[in-house]
Amino acid sequence: MSRTAVVLFNLGGPDGPDAVEPFLFNLFNDPAIIGAPKPIRRWLARRISRKRAPLARDIYAELGGGSPLLPNSRAQARALEDKLGAETECRVFVAMRYWHPMSDEVAADVLAYGPDRIVLLPLYPHYSTTTGGSSLAAWRRAAAGTGLDVESRVVCCYPTEPGFIAALAELTQRGIDAAREQAPDRPLRVLFSAHGLPEKVIRKGDPYADHVERTAAAVADRLALDDPAQAAPGLSWTVCYQSRVGPLKWIEPYTDAEIVRAAADGAAAIVVPLAFVSEHSETLVELDIEYAKLAADNAIPAYVRVPTVSTHPAFVGGLASLVRRALDADREVTSERGGRLCPADRSCCAQGGVA
Repeated sequence: MSRTAVVLFNLGGPDGPDAVEPFLFNLFNDPAIIGAPKPIRRWLARRISRKRAPLARDIYAELGGGSPLLPNSRAQARALEDKLGAETECRVFVAMRYWHPMSDEVAADVLAYGPDRIVLLPLYPHYSTTTGGSSLAAWRRAAAGTGLDVESRVVCCYPTEPGFIAALAELTQRGIDAAREQAPDRPLRVLFSAHGLPEKVIRKGDPYADHVERTAAAVADRLALDDPAQAAPGLSWTVCYQSRVGPLKWIEPYTDAEIVRAAADGAAAIVVPLAFVSEHSETLVELDIEYAKLAADNAIPAYVRVPTVSTHPAFVGGLASLVRRALDADREVTSERGGRLCPADRSCCAQGGVA
């Protein structure tokens, strides 16, 4: 039986207070994040990471001093390995972009495992040059550096993969039910919240926002949120973006502004983190603490935060389907549907390699 290695990619996070500043440096030193020439980028990364480290340490202090993203991602890896194990000899690895274990460490582990084929699967359902693109570029450098020369397949994006949508829809419905119980006879506002990006990234052709909108529309369709005959009375939904930093203009609308708007309209807010597939600082601190306080300060009728899909069986089943499809493909890079997924005016990684 052939051996398959699956590599899950995620952002990464500091594992303790001393790791916060070097983690931030790695983040801002990425040319996919700051596109300045290398000497300028490194100088900016040092300056920004030093400035932001104290605030970031306070954020991670709410989580015990470090990020839970690695253990959460490893739980997803174990669930996927169990799902695939009945069909093939397979090991699932986790590679982080900005903190350990990073691609060079994981590439060495994969080489030692000795697979016959590799599937590269970002834990970013929505492709962006700043996330999946950056992680895949780092992997390719690491694989070349370790001499890992094995046939590989890349899953670039899966914004409407049926298992992913099923998991999100089930969790969203639970959130709607909870909000209805907490605020009977009040309007309900579902806020599909994704990590934001600077507008300039989208103007360059990045398909991220289009992918996010596809996911929200697919969940809304599955739950019939636009059907007055089936949806809860007074229910509406919108896509919004969180986690903006710095002076640049980011894509709108902003999640915090939408929470305030819901409160002004007398509506309960159901916040669905649809671009995060596991819990970390943007959900456990930004949504659960900072935005919950914002909602309370604005006297919102109810504030319900929907969990991430995490190890939901439908989501893990969807990941397994993506792995199978990639292994059966006749091309290196595949989207959830095999070929091009992005609209004509967007860049497309599945059409000719990942940017």
